[in-house]
Amino acid sequence: MNVIINKKGQAVPERVEHISKQDFDRIDGTEVRWLAGGGAMINSRGTVIMIDPVLEGFDMPLACEIPLAIHDVKKIDGYLVTHIDNDHFSRATLNDTKSHTKSWHAPKYVAQEMVKEGVEGIGHDIGETFSIDHIQIKLTPALHNWQNEHQKWQYRKWEKKDYCGFYLETPDGTIWMPGDSKLLDEQLSYKEPDVILLDFSDNEWHITFEGALKLCETYPNAVLIPIHWGSVDAPDWSTFNGNPIALKKAVTNPERLKVLVPGEAYQL
Repeated sequence: MNVIINKKGQAVPERVEHISKQDFDRIDGTEVRWLAGGGAMINSRGTVIMIDPVLEGFDMPLACEIPLAIHDVKKIDGYLVTHIDNDHFSRATLNDTKSHTKSWHAPKYVAQEMVKEGVEGIGHDIGETFSIDHIQIKLTPALHNWQNEHQKWQYRKWEKKDYCGFYLETPDGTIWMPGDSKLLDEQLSYKEPDVILLDFSDNEWHITFEGALKLCETYPNAVLIPIHWGSVDAPDWSTFNGNPIALKKAVTNPERLKVLVPGEAYQL
């Protein structure tokens, strides 16, 4: 199942498959890769989308290797960020890939922060749709404004509109990353995607394990690619310690759960 339990009791990927420059070339079809953490890379017939890539500069120790080195990033047609947290919005990655990135997209607040880093971040409203080549991308709602509960982060009011998921329509199928979020009713009413990039963290500001099961039950035929697990050396943090083995035992139609190691390709 591509999962092992490490000495600290964390479920972690058993290996990593390194992504090369050739993986950015045009292909016949659409491939999805997990970048470890909450990130993903999508190559759809040569159009490359990165969602929440954190390839360097994260401030916590890692439990697995990142599968993509900065110097192997050949091009990015669309750099997408769901929210401001530094395990999703990496300023170092943003800066070190900007010379070969064509466009940057995020909720409006995050786009403003991108502009401060010297890139032309394009801000979008929740529910808005935009295009990158042949891919249609819609921002879906998320609720993850945990910062309002902590004095350190109360220098602004964090609003629901500052966080999102992304629903991508490619010629080969649909891919949905709900993002870090409590389970919302709005998330249970979409056309069933072909693939869900699933954060299943059992945490009150994430979907929770039971919430993940409900989402998966709502879309019983969607392929499930678990993310946001096994990547951070923090065994006491529920935000980073989902266990795909437990998910497979509980989820509806468990054969559709595709537990990828970081860098491994799933083809639609």
